[in-house]
Amino acid sequence: MVSRSAASASPTEASYLATGLLALLDDISVIAKAAAASIDDALGQSAIAGAKAAGVVIDDAAVTPGFVAGLDPKRELPIVGKIALGSLRNKLVFLLPAALALDSFAPWAVEPLLMLGGVYLCYEGAEKVVGRLLGNSEGEEDAPDAASPAFEKQRVAGAIRTDFILSAEIMTIALASIEARNVWTQALSLALVGILMTIGVYGAVALLVKADDVGLAMARGAKTGAGRSVGRGLVRLMPTIMAVLGVVGVAAMIWVGGGILTHGLAHYGVMQPQAAVDWVAGFGARLPVASAAAAWAGSAAASGVFGLLVGTLAVVVAHFGVGPLLRLARGSTNRSH
Repeated sequence: MVSRSAASASPTEASYLATGLLALLDDISVIAKAAAASIDDALGQSAIAGAKAAGVVIDDAAVTPGFVAGLDPKRELPIVGKIALGSLRNKLVFLLPAALALDSFAPWAVEPLLMLGGVYLCYEGAEKVVGRLLGNSEGEEDAPDAASPAFEKQRVAGAIRTDFILSAEIMTIALASIEARNVWTQALSLALVGILMTIGVYGAVALLVKADDVGLAMARGAKTGAGRSVGRGLVRLMPTIMAVLGVVGVAAMIWVGGGILTHGLAHYGVMQPQAAVDWVAGFGARLPVASAAAAWAGSAAASGVFGLLVGTLAVVVAHFGVGPLLRLARGSTNRSH
């Protein structure tokens, strides 16, 4: 049924209506093509940015299993899930808008904030090293019982704090790698990097922490002798693998933090730490075999030495300077009440 107004429209008016409708459809088509191009551009940019941030992602994957070690095996996957959600919140809710805002309004503040995060990573790593050397890893005599919800909450909170610094490094590297100046393309690219990196890191962590359970199931239920042997091998190997990952995770915090600091100091004209790192990396690059791996290992080791020095100094300041002052301030406040 045709409406009276449409039926009574003159040929000229009908022509105008048809032309307007075609123009509207054309505009919608242009917008859709632009949106598709923007999404396609964002996908390409996120792939490039993700590749450049891969080194920090690997460090993140090495650090995280240490926070699950020693907990109830039934709680491992829920804990990894909580840390993953915290990591996603770090990236999308806090770091993404902060990175875009800083890039637009205060690019000068990015480097100092990254360096503060680097000091924190060095402190965290050095505190674990010092604790193990003194026979008190992470202050365990003051920690809640490992089976208690308080201990789980403490571990998850610590993992999310450490993830925040590593995620900040990932998002900063990603933003620096994105060539598009359109803020929406930047935001979409960063969001894709954040989501894909989180899925990749915590998916790998979940596989690692449950590999022993998979091995146990294979050892008991595999239909072939080879399958049962593989299962028993997994069960025997996983404690060693997790112990190695724990050491690598602590080292990763220290060398990533040290690398952030050497780059930051070079940015402000203090070239000596970065020059030392480059010299060690260059020495490895001149080796006739596996030169790229040797250069990376040399760079990580030199950054780690610098990070351990900074972290140890931070531990001394925190425990013998800031800590007593805070306890004194709390005591004064309690007495005043």
